[in-house]
Amino acid sequence: MGRAYQNRKESMAKTAAAKTKVYSKYGREIYMCAKSGGIDPQANLTLRGLIDRAKKDQVPSHVIEKAIDKAKGGGGEDYSPARYEGYGPGNCMVIVDCLTDNPNRTFGDVRLAFTKTKCKIGTPGAVAHMFDHCAIFAFTGQDEEAVLEALMEADVDVTDIENEDDRITVFTPNTEYAKAKQALEAAFEGIEFDVDEIQFLPKTTTPVEGDDVAMFEKFLDMLNELDDVQNVYHNAEVSE
Repeated sequence: MGRAYQNRKESMAKTAAAKTKVYSKYGREIYMCAKSGGIDPQANLTLRGLIDRAKKDQVPSHVIEKAIDKAKGGGGEDYSPARYEGYGPGNCMVIVDCLTDNPNRTFGDVRLAFTKTKCKIGTPGAVAHMFDHCAIFAFTGQDEEAVLEALMEADVDVTDIENEDDRITVFTPNTEYAKAKQALEAAFEGIEFDVDEIQFLPKTTTPVEGDDVAMFEKFLDMLNELDDVQNVYHNAEVSE
């Protein structure tokens, strides 16, 4: 199947200012996750996965601890998720996930990124049906049959399993995230995930070529500059 998912580590921030922004995004997401699902990473598997991912992306431990402490206090900002959809340069499809304490500001900022790059923001559901909302787990291994068996025994709904270059990648619906992670950890002691997250995966891709490539990069830069934007998913296949 060869599902192309976004390994965000490849595009991690290279400057100090950009790293600070990345830390802030992680801090906000960890705070929200801990506040809604509990501050114990052993009981809140989504939080544990988020902390593991933050550590892999070299987020300092004090940023993680501060976000959890803030959630423990019960006060703090009242963030809510917001999702915007539309069409980017070259008519590619885009989903923008945000955490915001001011939806009007966030919508205005995201819409500006669309309009300044001659793109079109759509209504909720405009493009989401062209993506699969998946939990993704990638880890070192060869025996995909054993992996599938472990997941089936735990009654996990498996979308796909890939085995390439001694690396197994499991795709399940996003709602199966916790169940799938528990099943894999129970079946394979000491398993370490290279990828452990939930993403929107495009069902088809749209080629972005010529002048649209520079505009697409500008569009992504504008979105990623926004504090409220957590993740950007798209189906663009950019020409080198």
